Amino acid sequence: MAYSRFMNKFMEEALSQARKAYKKGEVPIGAVLVCNGKIIAKSYNQRERRQNALSHAEINVIKKGCRRLKSWRLDDCELYVTLEPCPMCAGGICNARIKKVYIGAKEKTSFDNLCEKIFTSNRLNHKVEFEFVNDYQEVCSNLLSDFFKIKRK
Repeated sequence: MAYSRFMNKFMEEALSQARKAYKKGEVPIGAVLVCNGKIIAKSYNQRERRQNALSHAEINVIKKGCRRLKSWRLDDCELYVTLEPCPMCAGGICNARIKKVYIGAKEKTSFDNLCEKIFTSNRLNHKVEFEFVNDYQEVCSNLLSDFFKIKRK
């Protein structure tokens, strides 16, 4: 299914999660897991607070979704995330068998399409559909840019 205006509420919630991260001094990335049209988990980056390198928004939301559904298989779920997933998160998304990922902004440092390569790799049992949501590119990118401008000062 192609992204529709109806799905804006899910991306808006992911953006809300990213803003929470921003306010807490975390890299502002948010994620929302949706199953059958309902939000079942949401989270944001928490690496600083938890002092855990694995506490990315996507990993946090996958853990919550697995607990909620009592299964590691999230194959009926869709993920909305404000930034293109890193390789670790892309691997986690594949292993959780998430059906589709909607991405707010492309990672500026990703020139090799690594996320796409992971999502479609023949080495993995599950292929993940993904779509960049152009309507959110600017707002998601600006949130990250603003955060890092302030951090560098």
